[in-house]
Amino acid sequence: MTPTPDIALGWMRELGSPAELRADADRGRQPDERPGVNIHIHLPPNFSAFESVSQAVGMAAEQGVRVLGASNYYDYRVYATFAREAEARGVVPLFGLEVISTEPELAERGVRVNDPNNPGRMYICGKGITGFAPRFDPRAAELVGRIRRNDRERMAEMVAKLAAVFSDAGYDTALDEDAVLDAVVTRHAVPHDAVILQERHVAQAFQEALWERVGEGERAAALNDILPGGFDGDTSDPVAVQGRIRSALMKSGGPCFVPETFLDTPRAYELILALGGIPCYPALADGAGEVCPFEQDPESLARELRGRGIHAAELIPVRNEPDALERYARAFRDAGLIVVAGTEHNTRKLLPMEPACAGGKPVPEPLKDIFYEGACVVTAHQYLRTHGETGCVTPAGEPNPDYDGDEDRIGKLAALGRAILKRYFDAYPARRPIGE
Repeated sequence: MTPTPDIALGWMRELGSPAELRADADRGRQPDERPGVNIHIHLPPNFSAFESVSQAVGMAAEQGVRVLGASNYYDYRVYATFAREAEARGVVPLFGLEVISTEPELAERGVRVNDPNNPGRMYICGKGITGFAPRFDPRAAELVGRIRRNDRERMAEMVAKLAAVFSDAGYDTALDEDAVLDAVVTRHAVPHDAVILQERHVAQAFQEALWERVGEGERAAALNDILPGGFDGDTSDPVAVQGRIRSALMKSGGPCFVPETFLDTPRAYELILALGGIPCYPALADGAGEVCPFEQDPESLARELRGRGIHAAELIPVRNEPDALERYARAFRDAGLIVVAGTEHNTRKLLPMEPACAGGKPVPEPLKDIFYEGACVVTAHQYLRTHGETGCVTPAGEPNPDYDGDEDRIGKLAALGRAILKRYFDAYPARRPIGE
């Protein structure tokens, strides 16, 4: 049985009242040492490096990441399991979402935002959401329902096109949308309606179906028959094969491409606020080599985000060289934005849980302090929203007016977050798997 979503918020109600936690913050109570933090991973049934929530949380605990945030797409029932597993491991669970939106005017001008391949496409996140429990906010439910319907229609059409391409090349996979969906359901033991099919799910299903039908020595020839431009990679690497299926067949210009239908950015922003989250911009920076024009200058980008009512920025350090990471993180923080970091884990590559820069280079220690501060602010926001208070931003998306400017707001909420972490670590010190 899937746990009910309100279980996800239970720990925040049990730690004590906001007045008690604020008193702890005033006394400077905080963890004995700075814990590892990572507040952007994807949990299955989103496409993910992890086979289960338990694996993700277990790895975090074992590697010293005791503040862990999920940013799943469009279904949040898994957050109850996430919270339960996290409590058993002494890991603080933070809840978020990721939304893909569109900026029509930027798309028309050919301006790339934080997607290196698609002008006008903007990824935007929400941090510290609570509006998924105990019941979905009605406006959020309407917007999520619209996204899910659009995605399902697109995936069904794309699967049908892929099946036809494989069949025309002489490799009948017998796959349709339901078969792909069933595979994800079986793999992760989740309800059908909890699965949001993504391109990577589909590519994996077709790669696995092909491997079932052709022997190891015939796979390169089969891929050359199927893929425009052929395949010159290593057929023993299924992730590389799946990536080539996506790039050759499913992306724009490929024979199986189906255009996406996204919310515009104002509706995506509205969804984040309806779920109680802090709007957060995930910056790509130098993650694709050439910096996207929208992000070309970090100081200008920070001003643009502030003007759009986006109060936090996120970096995925594994994409970035340390000097670029530092330039963007400091520009964001100097502009009064909350700054956080994560790893995504949205491919099959099982990276370390604590963020590191490109090539495994360490994140500079001063930036770890900035990312920890941001994680503490998100913790405090999520806690306060659970207790019916405003948190970091108002339901309209404005900075909470109870604080005297950005630094007062960030500083006091970070102190409250540290006090919350201290209480949580005292209450949930165990690091054992569920069932032991």
